[in-house]
Amino acid sequence: MFSILQHRRLLAMLCAGWLGSGPGASPGASLGAAEFRVATFEADITIPIGHACMGGGVADAKELVDPLFAKGFALLGAGDPIVVVSLDWCQVNNDSHDRWREVLAQVAGTKSERVMLATVHQHDAPICDLTAQRLLDEHGLKGWNCDPVFHEQAVQRTAAALALSLASLRRVTHLGSGQAKVERVASNRRVVRPDGRITWERGSSSGDIYNAPEGKIDPWLKTLSLWDGDQPLLAWSCYAVHPMSYYGKGGVSADFPGMARARRQKDDPTVFQLYFTGCAGDTTAGKYNTGSPTNRAVLADRLYQGMVAAWKATKREPLRSVDFRVARLNLPARNTGEFTIEAMQVTLANPNATRWQRISAALGLSWRQRVDRGQPIDVPGLDFNSGQALVTILPAESFVGYQLAAQRLLPESFVMVAGFGDGAPGYIPTDQCWCDGYTDDYCWVQPMTEQLILEALTAAMGKQGHNP
Repeated sequence: MFSILQHRRLLAMLCAGWLGSGPGASPGASLGAAEFRVATFEADITIPIGHACMGGGVADAKELVDPLFAKGFALLGAGDPIVVVSLDWCQVNNDSHDRWREVLAQVAGTKSERVMLATVHQHDAPICDLTAQRLLDEHGLKGWNCDPVFHEQAVQRTAAALALSLASLRRVTHLGSGQAKVERVASNRRVVRPDGRITWERGSSSGDIYNAPEGKIDPWLKTLSLWDGDQPLLAWSCYAVHPMSYYGKGGVSADFPGMARARRQKDDPTVFQLYFTGCAGDTTAGKYNTGSPTNRAVLADRLYQGMVAAWKATKREPLRSVDFRVARLNLPARNTGEFTIEAMQVTLANPNATRWQRISAALGLSWRQRVDRGQPIDVPGLDFNSGQALVTILPAESFVGYQLAAQRLLPESFVMVAGFGDGAPGYIPTDQCWCDGYTDDYCWVQPMTEQLILEALTAAMGKQGHNP
């Protein structure tokens, strides 16, 4: 692992222009105007046996089915460096999310707000909320949500990988964008029963309920790519679906998105593959997934085919500019009934409550501390070629309606929206879903906060004054 001193020397070399763009680069090459460089990195962040999965809501890790990775890239040449990273974890919340960004920012020599970090949201993987775990520790419940020692090891392992990657920067001259429909994977949780009642009973492995239609989804898998001339360097894909086939038995896995990503990586090892999950709070594979282990490979193949088709549809343009914006999002805390501070404190201290009830109370109290100290959530906007392509990340389990709203903001642009940034708020339904009777305990924000999110999206995407 690099020391802090080595990090600083490496950053000094970057600032002095001593690092070239890989093979053939001259030692004196420097980053001038409109000259971009990229470094890709990955690290194994697989939880150990015995670690909590899904924050303690399902069986703890019993076996390793396939590894979990942090995968990302650093982009230089657009002011302070920009770091993009995806974790094969369920969620990182509050100070866990802050810790990841602070450390990676320090290594890259940038501000933490310029670290765009999200989780893929697999459930046989951890939810890490360091404040929640400290609250659990006070009641003797060590490791119920996460292991802070392992958490720091994963952060530092990823930071070391990022540091090493900065010694092998590659020139970026072109931006690619392509999209394709993914068939028979996503479906909305919202189902209308035969008697006309609206429910959200379609889960990740519920199968085809009442032969109901897919409902509101975003069928398009989008892929952005960075190129050096005609050589592709990385492919960054995003699709809005909960990434679970079967889960909850203790088999640690990156699930079907991990399988699809790995298969694409084998197709051409020279092109770094990165995958984000879109706004999938209310989209799952449920209609097409009964929870049978054999369905994992089926769903992986369908997602893979979408990745291949999006790649074939890719169009390249010279990369002329990269801009970065960040909007501050303050979401109010849910504060009635079981969501009051007093009620959550009682549940946390109650030895007769279930493990998940006590963990949920700790998660809720962690979120409430953040809200009460006025700390907003960053909503980033990464803008390529002055609106040609834009990427943003929304927090937690934002519903797919927000992704579709972001696309309506800039209908002529290639807009890619990820969910599962800071995971602390839990589910974030649209106003219409609240009106339709949505309710769920895994949600710590007040109902009817859609306008706040749309305002943040508008600012992050550079469309101030526009109402989506």
